[in-house]
Amino acid sequence: MRKSDAVQPVTRFYSARSVVPVSRMSTVDLIVIELRKAILAGDLSVGSPLGEVEIATQLGVSRGPLREGAQRLVQEGLLVSIPGRGLRVRRIGPDEVPDLYESRLAVEAHAARRLAQRPNATETAELEACLARLVAVSAGEDPAPIGDADLEFHRQLVDLVGSRRLSARISTLLAETRIASFSAKNGYQVRRTVSPTYRELIDAIVAGDGDAAAFALSRQFETAAARLTGEGEFEDTVEVPIIDEPLAFTRIESIE
Repeated sequence: MRKSDAVQPVTRFYSARSVVPVSRMSTVDLIVIELRKAILAGDLSVGSPLGEVEIATQLGVSRGPLREGAQRLVQEGLLVSIPGRGLRVRRIGPDEVPDLYESRLAVEAHAARRLAQRPNATETAELEACLARLVAVSAGEDPAPIGDADLEFHRQLVDLVGSRRLSARISTLLAETRIASFSAKNGYQVRRTVSPTYRELIDAIVAGDGDAAAFALSRQFETAAARLTGEGEFEDTVEVPIIDEPLAFTRIESIE
């Protein structure tokens, strides 16, 4: 773009020029998105090997960018590299669950306290919308949207703080929570009834009581961890065993 173009007024809809350049995702970026989506949806089962040749063929890419994309997911903790056995989807067993929720509590309790220091009606409304969505989907029989709505509530709680690093950290922890759910011996299951701690959390933030908000999270996480470790008995769950089935990736177009 010439310098003179940068200062010209923008004509809406009819301008042939793009004033703000749009960054395009690379082939590796697209591969990462597809692999991450497959892992977090349970389409690539925990502990299963990453079939490089088959996946690369289905995606329509060479093994080089596929390996580069896979290494990014190793850094994210979604894949693990096992010497002599290649890359596999990470498994998070019951022994790791308590530490996972301890880490989540550290991040989310801090976020709740920060929000409680400056209660904001707009931010509260966003949490209310997330809770309403969770309540709505919990009436169904499909655990996937219930689990998604639950994780989205917690993601929004942290994102509202406005810290890029905190948001990145909770994104990793929530991904690990999903993998821990897939790793459970009874398959992927979610709680059918919505815990009252969600309501208590929002009310505490509105009241400016950060300690009460953190305590609501603590009790919620204790219950969740007990379910994933098999230490508690829960009848109000929606369950779908993880079944190993061949996954067919959609071919992506290379834009490099």
